Amino acid sequence: MNPRRRKRLTIVTAIVIGMAIAIGLVLYALNQNMNLFYTPSQIVYGRDGHIPTIGERLRIGGMVQVGSVKRDPQSLKVEFKLRDVGPTVTVEYEGILPDLFREGQGIVAQGKLIGKTTVKATEVLAKHDENYMPPDVKEAMKNNHAFMEAQAKQTEASQ
Repeated sequence: MNPRRRKRLTIVTAIVIGMAIAIGLVLYALNQNMNLFYTPSQIVYGRDGHIPTIGERLRIGGMVQVGSVKRDPQSLKVEFKLRDVGPTVTVEYEGILPDLFREGQGIVAQGKLIGKTTVKATEVLAKHDENYMPPDVKEAMKNNHAFMEAQAKQTEASQ
C-alpha cells in the first residue's frame, strides 16, 4: 500500500472511531437522564411487562391522598401518599413544595424508587387546573383503569 493511501485510511479510521465514541457517549448520557412516567398502580403491577426496579429514576403522577401528608416540624421533609384507581405509593420529599400542593390535588413527582412502593422525590410539580390533564397522563390513567377492571373481572371469575 502506498503512503498516500495509508494516510487516507488512517484518517478515515480515526474519524470512524471518533464518531463511534461520540455516539456512545451521547447514548450513555441520554440513558442516564431518561425518566419514565408511571402511575402508582403501574409501579406496583408494572407496565408493558416492566416493573420498575429499586434505584430506577422515574416520574410518578397521581392524586395526593387526603389525610396522608406528614410534615417534619424540624426540617422541610414531607411524606405523602399518591394514588390513582389502585394501590398507593409513598413519596418522600425534602424541600419547599409548590404553592398549589394540597391534599386531593394532582401532582407529578420526579425521583428514584427506593422501596417497592416508596419514591424519594427530587422535584414535585403541582397541576394548575384539575380539569386539564396532559395527554400522556390521561392515556396512562385510562389504560390503568381498564387494567384494574380486567383484573377485578379475572378475580371474580376465578372465585
